[in-house]
Amino acid sequence: MSASIAATGRAVFSPLGGAAAPDGAAVAARSGESAVPDGAAVALNVGDTWLRPFEAGRMEALRCAEVPGLHRYCDTQGIAALLEAVVQKLRAQGARGAARETVLACAGATSGLACAVSALADPGESVLLLAPFWPLIRGVVRSQRATPVELPFFDRIATPGEATAALEAACPPGCVALYFSNPSNPTGRVLAPEMVEALADFARRRDLWILCDEVYEDYAFQGECVSAARFAPERTISAFSFSKAYGMAGNRCGYLLTPNASVCDGIHRASVHSAYHAPTAAQWAGLRALQSGADWLARARSFYRQAGEAAAAALKLPAPEGGCFLFFDVAARLDERGMTGFLEDCWQRGVLLAPGASSGQGYESWVRLCYTAVPPQEAEQAARRVAELL
Repeated sequence: MSASIAATGRAVFSPLGGAAAPDGAAVAARSGESAVPDGAAVALNVGDTWLRPFEAGRMEALRCAEVPGLHRYCDTQGIAALLEAVVQKLRAQGARGAARETVLACAGATSGLACAVSALADPGESVLLLAPFWPLIRGVVRSQRATPVELPFFDRIATPGEATAALEAACPPGCVALYFSNPSNPTGRVLAPEMVEALADFARRRDLWILCDEVYEDYAFQGECVSAARFAPERTISAFSFSKAYGMAGNRCGYLLTPNASVCDGIHRASVHSAYHAPTAAQWAGLRALQSGADWLARARSFYRQAGEAAAAALKLPAPEGGCFLFFDVAARLDERGMTGFLEDCWQRGVLLAPGASSGQGYESWVRLCYTAVPPQEAEQAARRVAELL
């Protein structure tokens, strides 16, 4: 196995904070003698897109003569034009409280959420995570010396009443925030408005902040996707990303909507002491996306929906309601090698998947597949290879 493939293997099977996930280096080593179809693996383990950004939003389209200070530091809260465009976008969506002083540009939603946890949670306090969750959030909470508390939710809770009961039972003393993604990474579920309202009501009763991960807001295929800020604007921090919305993952730029200027200032200070500010060029690219990326977004949404439906059909799963992932249980296929063996078998067939343990305790027999990381036909073919194992 080449060094590059071995390195890829380590990244693919990294537990990302999940102690129960398999050891990637071991998987890569045992896979060394196996030929991968066409000499390369289809990487469906990381949430990304095969589409290039629209032309005006690509880095090569940004010119120093047209963009002032392209390679210089900028206002650490964000470029003024970008903040204004974000405010206009959020207001058009009905976000109450969207204003220049409540919006923060950040070095991707990952950095934004990390800075929010840093500002809102003291060491030893806890954050309630609705599972299965975005794989990095557990580590984000731990990195701020807070304690993640996991609640299996998206695949098990069907009604607002069930949600309230489960939340009450799971929420420990010293909990300061509730985190969830909508549309869900990794389940693809879009929470109904009444479910989001129940979550917001619970957070208000328990005086919790809400970390509402909305990076897939533009990719809801079924039903209405609403923000917790609609029901509890006074306590909701919403995270957004140009990475997922406009195919700019490598740019590392996103933004937060916060409840008020005081909260935004606290998160802003944490951001200054970590990333200083979001990359200047990435902010300009994001501004262009908000200004003229609507056609690209509509095209991407159509591609993604079709790709999700085709991959789900190949695996005999329900079509995803939104997002970019399929999340499914492979327990019936596991042998004495456990998840490591299954991922190795997928590797040998040229497909890389993410272990479910990265998305929460209790999901050790599940896997995540990103159907937008490669062109639709390629994703469907990879899903069929996985289906052969099942």
